[in-house]
Amino acid sequence: MTSKIPEDAFSVVSVHGIITVKIPPRLSILEAVAFTTTCQGLVQQEPPPQKIQLDCGDTHFIDSSGVGALVKVLKTCREQSVVLSLQGVHPSVNTVLEMTGLHEVLTIDSYLEHPVEASKQRVVNRPPETHPSVRSPIKRLIDIVGSLVGLGITAVLFIPIAIAIKRDSPGPIFFGQVRCGWLGRRFRIWKFRSMCSDAEAMKNRVKNEASGAFFKNENDFRVTKVGRFLRRTSLDELPQFWNVLRGEMSLVGTRPPTPDEVERYQVPEWQRLDVKPGMTGEWQVNGRSKIRNFEDVIQLDLRYQSNWSLIYDIQLILKTILILFRKNSGAV
Repeated sequence: MTSKIPEDAFSVVSVHGIITVKIPPRLSILEAVAFTTTCQGLVQQEPPPQKIQLDCGDTHFIDSSGVGALVKVLKTCREQSVVLSLQGVHPSVNTVLEMTGLHEVLTIDSYLEHPVEASKQRVVNRPPETHPSVRSPIKRLIDIVGSLVGLGITAVLFIPIAIAIKRDSPGPIFFGQVRCGWLGRRFRIWKFRSMCSDAEAMKNRVKNEASGAFFKNENDFRVTKVGRFLRRTSLDELPQFWNVLRGEMSLVGTRPPTPDEVERYQVPEWQRLDVKPGMTGEWQVNGRSKIRNFEDVIQLDLRYQSNWSLIYDIQLILKTILILFRKNSGAV
């Protein structure tokens, strides 16, 4: 996960305190690391520039690492009170900015085409194919069929699970939480509630036993008695079939992180968001409750992306089903 692009690969022009940085045709993992280093170096000059303009006139492709690089550079600019703007934004890049909400926080001085015209071309300028799985119609068909079957199972089990949750602790039956999906796009994930109703407010009282940008505690006091059973059997995750049906998740993918976890990512770690998050994946079938190091999560996610095929997805689904029947296989 290191860059082979030299840090001086970006054309930089400075005129009266305004620096223009030329972005290459692609802003993916190789370019994104060097781009971030270049921009951070420019911002940290003494005195810092008044404004940094990103010339995107030649840029047609941006993946999750490119999104992460823009987020990182924007944060650095704001810390130093430097204005960051984009100019010459291509419709395909604008589609990604709108998907991820970056168009609301980034200043866009100009488009290659008027944004209204760009919106008309979204069929042509679709979000980038960051990974073959994101555009596979068969994978999507499997997701739809699987989610419908899963929602049917959820409907059958809903009443006993709901009664158990309500009798065990006061609060709602479902728990919704904002997560980051493909390209960092935010969505609300749904689960059967397995913690006390004010669990989010008490998170700072729980020690994080994991290292890196994710949270794990084996004996979290917020988890209810029924919640421990739901987690051990993975029944708490049944409502996520709704997220799969909506296309926010897939049956198989990577672990969906929370926004505060993504906030801590370095640019290369954004690679894990090149695919849709999944209800299961490498992390699920390789001892998810035992993983304590974020680097291990990254390696599993990249292994999934490297090995992906429709057959591989089916194999991971079958492995997940077998694991669910083993004792203590679920989350803690």
